[in-house]
Amino acid sequence: MSSFVQVRHARQGDEDAIARVHDRAFGQLTESRIVAAVRRAGRAVISLVAVDPSGIVGHVLFTPLAVDSPGQPISALALGPMAVFPEVQRSGVGSRLVAAGLEACALTGCQVVAVIGHPGYYPRFGFRPGVTYGLRSEFAVPDDVFMIAELTAGVLMGRAGIVRYTEEFRLE
Repeated sequence: MSSFVQVRHARQGDEDAIARVHDRAFGQLTESRIVAAVRRAGRAVISLVAVDPSGIVGHVLFTPLAVDSPGQPISALALGPMAVFPEVQRSGVGSRLVAAGLEACALTGCQVVAVIGHPGYYPRFGFRPGVTYGLRSEFAVPDDVFMIAELTAGVLMGRAGIVRYTEEFRLE
């Protein structure tokens, strides 16, 4: 990966570049619409961009997540959407975004991060299928695609339940 890529918090004025990254990476508008809706609702807990000399080349978003499970409340965030321009994919940009994002999540006191993503990619960051912890996504996705990372070891021991995303993820 290029040493010229820096990761920083997204700031006002980055919106159009962030939308372009998601639109090009996914080949559709759904993810950029989710990001915009989350931003408008003020629910972006952590929003990071990867920047190289050409500008923003990647973005990751973390939003509040509800874990419907008996017992003490669990502080949880959802990772996603996460996108990198196709021409810089497989160069470590996404890995830097995810790693920096998880570190930022831990600093907020977040105990659990969930992702709906590629089962060949996210386990390197400590994600395991949610069913391992007795957790399922509210969305109908395959078990290996819904994954959880415990940032506070053991917080999910003996817990089970449903993970619910904010309403912005239910765009029509």
